[in-house]
Amino acid sequence: MPIIDLSSRATGVPSRPHLPDGVGKRGICSLLNIKPIASKLGSTDGAEIAEAALVLPLVFMLLLGIVWFGRAFNIYSTITQAAQQGAITAARSSCVTCGDNPSDNTTVEAAIVAVLQASSLKPGQIKEAPKPGLLPCPSPPAPPGGCTTTSNNIWVCRTVQLNPSADLTQSPQCGAVVTFQYPFQFYLPFTSLNMQKIILSAQAQSRMEN
Repeated sequence: MPIIDLSSRATGVPSRPHLPDGVGKRGICSLLNIKPIASKLGSTDGAEIAEAALVLPLVFMLLLGIVWFGRAFNIYSTITQAAQQGAITAARSSCVTCGDNPSDNTTVEAAIVAVLQASSLKPGQIKEAPKPGLLPCPSPPAPPGGCTTTSNNIWVCRTVQLNPSADLTQSPQCGAVVTFQYPFQFYLPFTSLNMQKIILSAQAQSRMEN
């Protein structure tokens, strides 16, 4: 009776090569060692994402605060410069050859508005400041003056005392004072300053020419 060989040699399929001793065991151990390392890496990435989620909003709020506080300081510097220019204009005469008349409120306001518009500030947003409590200069050193407001709520005080002193022996220093207020609104979400409007005050003085 013939014997039929059913092995891999008979069918033409190559036999599986024999692996050296310990190779299979090392592969299984390597797989077992990779799993803890992968889990540690996964937990580290998750912690970094959580830390970034907590830190990035704080950094964003800090940068946003720097921007808005810088804008507020810029506006304050601009309105202070505008008030100084207005005080200089109010203390100087408009035309020496035309009777040495002082500059009127329209000229003073035009000097202030020019500085504000150069920094893209709207003169229509100017708020009227409280009336300055300044004493007028005595009539002999200077013509009598007082405080009046312009059409844009700007106080212009002429021939007032800049250095009031209790010593009557010293002659008062006379000049012009300009003061007004300008609003500024913060935009800081998730803070108490969000949509809060603050009022920036500007006041400047200048001596009158003799």
